[in-house]
Amino acid sequence: MFNNPSLATRIAIGKLIGLIFGLIGFFLLPVLWPESGALLRWGVLFWYITVGAIIGVYGVLNWHPVLKLPLPWWFRAPLIGGWMNFVLTFFAYDSFQKMIIDVFGPDFLFQSPFWFVLEGAIIGLIMGYFATRFGGEGKETVAEAPR
Repeated sequence: MFNNPSLATRIAIGKLIGLIFGLIGFFLLPVLWPESGALLRWGVLFWYITVGAIIGVYGVLNWHPVLKLPLPWWFRAPLIGGWMNFVLTFFAYDSFQKMIIDVFGPDFLFQSPFWFVLEGAIIGLIMGYFATRFGGEGKETVAEAPR
């Protein structure tokens, strides 16, 4: 079933893992932070599905054309996951900071919401591993389908 490299398989695996982490966030947010609204919960769910799709798509790029360096999955996927969570944190900084203070208290050592960047890198690493394991990587994932 997973013998042939396939971009569609990479994207599907990334989205499936994103769905799993998104559902964890969807159901865990109201438990950890009762103030979390429905929009935040749905946003987390759809965010991780989207991150998984992006990591799946970028599996084609295993060579950097400008730097002339290889881009292995274990570098590329956490970079994308971390970057995407950086962008999310950048735009929702106040909400995330309030959540951290409400959940862990004002004296918590790691109060910066930018810890979500590390979370995104770890989740990206997991997504990248499974997408590469089952969907392959590189140009062969976009080979033309047999007619």
